[in-house]
Amino acid sequence: MIQPVHLAMWSGPRNISTAMMRAWGNRADATVIDEPFYAYYLKATGKRHPGADEVIASGETDWRKIIAQLTGPIPNARRIFFQKHMTHHLLPEVDREWLCAVTNCFLIREPREVIASYIKKREEPALQDLGFVQQAEIFDFIRTRTGSIPPVVDAKDVLKNPERMLRLLCEAVGVEFSDSMLSWPPGLRETDGVWANHWYGEVAKTTSFQSYRPKDAKVPAHLQEMHHRCCECHERLYEYRLH
Repeated sequence: MIQPVHLAMWSGPRNISTAMMRAWGNRADATVIDEPFYAYYLKATGKRHPGADEVIASGETDWRKIIAQLTGPIPNARRIFFQKHMTHHLLPEVDREWLCAVTNCFLIREPREVIASYIKKREEPALQDLGFVQQAEIFDFIRTRTGSIPPVVDAKDVLKNPERMLRLLCEAVGVEFSDSMLSWPPGLRETDGVWANHWYGEVAKTTSFQSYRPKDAKVPAHLQEMHHRCCECHERLYEYRLH
């Protein structure tokens, strides 16, 4: 019997996480969920993100119920349950033990590019908003508790060679690669969060991973210390990336 796979991918903001959700969501044997902790995170922190009230109203705000859903039966009787997570949504009070009941993987992106992209939307990010510290913490927890290194993929590597990197990721998480992951129909999805109208405009136009284009991105002087801290966390995962 083929075992079901609950696949939790941990990313920070301003990455290719939505395109990655498109890739997995285009598989016939998979279903996806979009940032299931987002409503809980917004309610708990009071952060005023675009459409925050709508997100809270439409989502689950009890983290225990969210975990029960993420570790329970896979919706639509599919074999793979791909879970797109933002690392900063997993607040400190959320029990981490459930992470041992799912297959975890990590999507990383170079901090300079993340910060340059993020400040186009919000000019004064806090370190916690960027997710690097939390990503390293989750990575360390899983590595310690399981005694193994969870798979890490770098966004740049994926964009440069999507098929190779998705094959490596599929192998690492114990599923067969499918060509259906390489392209998808344009537009939004029922599985997208209600925030899609605010954030997914560019992704909605795509039908595949976009080619990597180097960014001549500069980090403002007043964010240099934050950038340095993000780099420290990023490098801890980068050395383990699949390539």
